[in-house]
Amino acid sequence: MPNNKTLGNNGEDLAVNYLTKKGYKILERNKHFSRACEIDIIALDKKGVLVFVEVKTRKTDFCGSPFEAITKTKYNHIKTGLYTYLNENPQYKKYRIDAISIIIKPELKIEHLENIFIN
Repeated sequence: MPNNKTLGNNGEDLAVNYLTKKGYKILERNKHFSRACEIDIIALDKKGVLVFVEVKTRKTDFCGSPFEAITKTKYNHIKTGLYTYLNENPQYKKYRIDAISIIIKPELKIEHLENIFIN
């Protein structure tokens, strides 16, 4: 039985494959900006928009949607990383935050929300 880290890594692999099939170019994976701030995937979509992707993976949806695990605190950490990345890479003018939910059982289900906002 996989532990949470293995499950999360497998989910991120599935998300990368999903995004690649949609025409995204993956720039970074598991980019750390601080102890509290890691962005799962940084990619460019087909229109050249920089996308910061949070991936949440669960074995089942028994305890609710994986999206529910993206708290305001987590969202604010992503924004901190986003602004740091933009300061280091000023060539990017358009950006957004997306979330991908992956449920493994009873059958694989991937949901992609573009341009999420939590206030």
